[in-house]
This record gives sequence, C-alpha cells and structure tokens, in this order.
Amino acid sequence: MMRFTGLVLLLLPLAVAAQPSDLAMKACSAYAESEMRTADRKAKPIVLDDDQHRNLERYARKLGSQFVGFVLFGNGAILNASGPAVEFSFVCLLADEKRALYFFWAPRSDAPVLTQCRRSGAADTAACFDVLLQVAEQDLTNAYANRFVEARQADASAGNEDRTAAFRRSADAWRAYRDAECARRGDGDATKACLVELTRRRARDLR
Repeated sequence: MMRFTGLVLLLLPLAVAAQPSDLAMKACSAYAESEMRTADRKAKPIVLDDDQHRNLERYARKLGSQFVGFVLFGNGAILNASGPAVEFSFVCLLADEKRALYFFWAPRSDAPVLTQCRRSGAADTAACFDVLLQVAEQDLTNAYANRFVEARQADASAGNEDRTAAFRRSADAWRAYRDAECARRGDGDATKACLVELTRRRARDLR
C-alpha cells in the first residue's frame, strides 16, 4: 500500500485533467489480465469500474527512459465465480490511450459489501456475506485482543480493574449498536452487508 500511495503522490503534481477514455480502460484491463495470466494461467478475470472514481489524467513526462502520456486511476475487482470478488484500487500508466505500460493494484478495505458479493453473479450471495463477516469478525477479534492486553497492563500498573471493565462495556455497547443499526437498515442483504461494513470499520478504528 505504501508503494501504491507513493506512486500516486509522484504522479499527481504533473498531471493535467483529461476526459476519461473507454480506450484507456480497455487497454489497462487487457494489460492487467495479460500480466496476471503470465504469473498464473488460472488467473481470474478482472473488471475495472466505470464510475465516478475513474479518472484519466494527462501526464506527458518520462519515467526513466519510458514516455508516459496518461495516468488512469480507479477501482476494480478480480472476479470469483463462487466467492467474494477481490476489490482493489489501481494506477495504470499509458504511453497513449491505447497502449498500457504498467498496472499496479492494491486491495481496498472500504469496498461496498453488496457490490463485492454481487459482482460475480454467484447464486449463493448468502455464503459470500458469511465469508466476509467471518473475516471481519476475525480481524475485530485480533484488534480486541491487542486492546485488551493494553487495558490489562494499564490496570496492573494502577492496581485496579477499571480499564478492563471499561473495555468490556465498550465492546458490549458497540455490538448492541451494530446489531440495532443493521436491523434498522432493512432485512436480507442490506442487513448482512451492514454487519460486515460496521465490523470492518470497528476493527480499523481499534488498530
């Protein structure tokens, strides 16, 4: 992720806004799939999102000995027929709108859960939500474990159980809030997506 951020910061100052191009999207998509198939013949198909996050910028500068005419930023996914899609953000460098030179992607932690489970057209979206919730709950458990150790250490120094008790109250109150908030948002997929998204957010907040 640091490499991805550094590349974006390097490219932004010299970029000049240009209109998004379907040709550039196709060139970058084809290049990315070719690179993935070179590394793994069983590589899954990818899709680049044609949405408000897509941005093609004119660059017009050499990187090393290679002239780069455009930079395409956006989001996309690696599709899985029987499970959640792997959501990512990407940077694609192009010599021109039809010729991609480089494609780099990094996983997205803020990807919409409904999109992630519906992209591949999998029949069993319920199983997809279950997988994502299990992963999110495990991340949260790991974050809780670290914070619990910190609370216990603070209590050991203070000679009481105040921090540990407060931590437990906080965890219980958050879970009650999450369940009530997601129930408020509706039934079915909306509730399941909400559970995943709020659990992911809680884990990030505790890191």
